[in-house]
Amino acid sequence: METVEAAMAEEEEAKKSKMRKKGGFRTMPFIFANEVAEKLAVLGFTTNMLMYLTRQLHMPLAKAATTLTNFGGVSAMTPLIGAFLADSLVGRFWTIAAASLIYQVGMLLLTVSAAMPVFRPPPCSGAGGAGACDEAAPWQLAVLYAALLLNALGAGGYRPCVVAFGADQFDESEAAERARDLGASFNWYYFCNGASQLVAVTAVVYVQDNVGWGWGLGVPTFCMAVSVVAFICYFMLLEKSSRNAISFVMADRSFFDRAAIVTDGDLTTDTSNGKPSLSPIPKPWRLSTVHRVEELKSLLRMGPIWAAGILVITAYSQQHTFALQQASTMDRRLTPGLSSFQIPAGSMTVFTLLAMLTTLLAYDRVLVPLARRVTGLDRGISYLHRMGVGFAISVAATLVAGFVERHRRESAAAAGTTDAGTSPLSAYWLVPQYALHGMAEAFNSVGHLEFMYDQSPESMRSMATALFWLSISLGSYVSTMLISAVHRWSAGADGSNWLPDNINRGRLDYFYWIVALLQVLNLAYYAICARCYLFKPLQLREVDNDAKPQIELQEKASPLSH
Repeated sequence: METVEAAMAEEEEAKKSKMRKKGGFRTMPFIFANEVAEKLAVLGFTTNMLMYLTRQLHMPLAKAATTLTNFGGVSAMTPLIGAFLADSLVGRFWTIAAASLIYQVGMLLLTVSAAMPVFRPPPCSGAGGAGACDEAAPWQLAVLYAALLLNALGAGGYRPCVVAFGADQFDESEAAERARDLGASFNWYYFCNGASQLVAVTAVVYVQDNVGWGWGLGVPTFCMAVSVVAFICYFMLLEKSSRNAISFVMADRSFFDRAAIVTDGDLTTDTSNGKPSLSPIPKPWRLSTVHRVEELKSLLRMGPIWAAGILVITAYSQQHTFALQQASTMDRRLTPGLSSFQIPAGSMTVFTLLAMLTTLLAYDRVLVPLARRVTGLDRGISYLHRMGVGFAISVAATLVAGFVERHRRESAAAAGTTDAGTSPLSAYWLVPQYALHGMAEAFNSVGHLEFMYDQSPESMRSMATALFWLSISLGSYVSTMLISAVHRWSAGADGSNWLPDNINRGRLDYFYWIVALLQVLNLAYYAICARCYLFKPLQLREVDNDAKPQIELQEKASPLSH
């Protein structure tokens, strides 16, 4: 009798625990603080790391650039591994916790190597360090590579999970809360992300250049350590969030359903102890469950829209290549004619970050309330519409960049500075294209993240976030391929081409317009994919204290509701 009563009590407690309200917005400060610290840490050294590798470790420019490129590529690919671990084995919280600790070890190793002279080669000989320079020893480079590898592994576990973990804190059984608060959480996540980038490219870089690399890396490392401890302790003590069971019942059946259909050889009567079982047992490598098949089909349905985001990253990445080269040739005085202080060419991205942050604030505080009155939707506009607006703004940004480049080159020709590789035009002419790219990111990237999270199966949401990072990686690689193709295709018999070292003698504006044309075609492709996209048809949710299921017929809802 006591055993039966204990079992009933345990079942009742489990039911109450399952229906407990999730953490909601009160958990966001700890999640956002961890995100800000991570971005300060990674951008605090990647933004200026080229200077560290060439000036402190005396690494050749090509080798330094290759090192950073390899690190960026590995960091963009490892989220696939972290997402698999989170969705299949240990869960998002423990993946974030473990990844943050790995990240912390990597940052500590990097900070120690930057602060202690023994980990760096001796200064260059000669007056002002203009003499011979000894490159870093193999063991010194090994320390650097170990730190970078740890950071890449930490990023792989952290990046795909933090967005999904934050979204998990909202109650999905309440449609209004899910649409309103979930959308707001994505906005504030990206706002904190942008604010940390702004601090990293200004304050942290200034400390590295003017105070020292030990302090420049030590401060974000310390901030990250504090945030990691606070994050783990808070969620370990909170223990009030619960996960409602969600299953997806799809209306369509097609090619992949064969994986769940029983055929000859799919079942076995043997068990692990060698004795025959009373009923046939499916072979896991030959027969899949319907649930797993539907999860795979959900991911495949998202593929076309996911792919549309790659070219936006291709256009955005030009800010760190050709836009940077444009800025380096222009008049960057803070107040032309009144001040001699020049804005560093690399700091021009501040205008992108400011535009992105301003757009996110305006979107959350102004656009969404106004849109609610028109559409009647809690999130204002759908994330598919939000992505479409971002695509259109990105096209405008690239077109503007082409016209500004033409004006910059004509100004150089009129001033007779073509051969010198400079232009008297003010660098403030670049602000519109930087600002438009920031606005496009605020619309497209947040909408893309929300789409990937909302439409992916619950058990694969970390993987969906990892795919978002993969699109960023592929967009950068497409940019490299496009630059190489244009460089070869535009080459003349005299050795000239559209993208020479002296851009005054090139046709960078033509390159921008090629990218804009590709984006226009991509926008049309996206519009077709968004129009034909099939949302998750059925969801089974537990919505009341009696744990009664409620079925939401999403295939009959307007696409605007998503």
